[in-house]
Amino acid sequence: MRFALDLIRAVSLFSIERSNLYMGSENSMNHLKTFQVLPAIPEALSFLETLSRNLWWSWQHDAIELFRRMDPRLWARAERNPIAFLSMVPQRRYEELAEDKSFQAHLERVKKRFESIRCKPSDEFEFPYAQIQGEVAYFSMEFGVHESLPLFAGGLGVLAGDHLKAASDMVLPVIGIGLLYRQGYFFQFLSQDGMQQEAYPECDFFHLPIERVAEAAGKDLCVSVTGPDGEIRACVWKTQIGCVPLYLLDANLPDNPPHIRDVTAMLYEEDQKIRLSQELLLGVGGMRALAAMDIYPSVIHLNEGHCSFACIERLAQIMARHSVTLKEALQIGPRSTVFTTHTPVAVGHDEFPAELVKPCLVPFEKTFGIPVDEILS
Repeated sequence: MRFALDLIRAVSLFSIERSNLYMGSENSMNHLKTFQVLPAIPEALSFLETLSRNLWWSWQHDAIELFRRMDPRLWARAERNPIAFLSMVPQRRYEELAEDKSFQAHLERVKKRFESIRCKPSDEFEFPYAQIQGEVAYFSMEFGVHESLPLFAGGLGVLAGDHLKAASDMVLPVIGIGLLYRQGYFFQFLSQDGMQQEAYPECDFFHLPIERVAEAAGKDLCVSVTGPDGEIRACVWKTQIGCVPLYLLDANLPDNPPHIRDVTAMLYEEDQKIRLSQELLLGVGGMRALAAMDIYPSVIHLNEGHCSFACIERLAQIMARHSVTLKEALQIGPRSTVFTTHTPVAVGHDEFPAELVKPCLVPFEKTFGIPVDEILS
C-alpha cells in the first residue's frame, strides 16, 4: 500500500508535458503527455532535489561527494547526472539515508553553503567589477558547464562555462545566452575493427536541469528570426549556474517544419544553411529573447565570431530604446561590446556567401534606413 501511495504521489508531483512530442493530427495527439515516476524522496532529504536543479554543485567538491556517497556505482552509471541519479536510487536507500546521521550532517553542510550564496553585489567587494551598471550578456555557441549538460565540444565551451562559474562566485551580473542542442556534440567510440566512430545520442530533456521560460501571460516565451530558409521560431529554456542564469534557444517546435527543427539538433553542423541559421538564432534571437524578458544588457560579450549577428540586432534595439540614429547607435554599440577569439587563423572562423546572408538581413533595411548591401558591409 505504501509503495502504491508513493507511486501516485510521484506521478502527481512529476508530471511533465512536452509540447514537442506532438507529431500527429491536432485532434488525436495534441493532449499527449508523458509522466516520470520517481521515488518519493523523504522530507529530510528534499534539498537533494533543489541541489540537482542548480549546476552550482558541479564545481563544489563537497556537493559532488554528497551525491557520490549515496551510491558510488549508481552515480557512475548515471554518468554523474544528479537528476537521472536521483530517479535511479532505490526507495529503501532513501529511507536508510534519512536515518543516517553522518549523511544528514554532510547534507546540512552543503545546504548551508548553498543557501549562503549571495546573488547581488555587496560593499564587501573592493575590486571595480562589482560596480558594473546593468547586466553583461555573454553569448557563446557552446557552454561546457558539466558533462551532464552536453552543449560543448572542447576548450571554447569549457572556457565559457568557467566564465559563468567565476561570475557566480564573484557575484557579477552576467547572463549566458546559447542554444539547446537535442543531440549535442558527437560522442566518439571505437568499432570492432578499431576504427573511430561518432554517434549523436538524443538528449533526455527530463534529465537536464532546465525549465521553459514563460511570458507574463504564462505562455511559453518564443522568439522569431529570419533565416536562409524562412522564419525560425524558437522557445527559450533556462538553467541556473549558481547565481548566473543561462538562457538556451530551442528551434525543435511543432510550428517549425522538420528542416527548421534541425537548426538546434547538433552543435557545429556542417551544412552551411543550418550553420548560418544557428548563428542568426544565437545572435539575433538571443538579443530578442533578452528584450522579451525586459533585459537590455549594458555590455554584450561575444565569445568567438559565431554570435556576431547579436551586434546587428543590438543596434536596432539601441535605436528604438534611446531614439537615436544609426550613426549614433554605431558609436554606442562598439564601445559596449567585448569580443574574445580562441583560434586567430582563417580556418577557425565561419565564412558564408554574401548571397546567402543578404535575405536574412533584408528585415533590417527599414529599421536602419539603408539598403541590405550597406548593412552587409
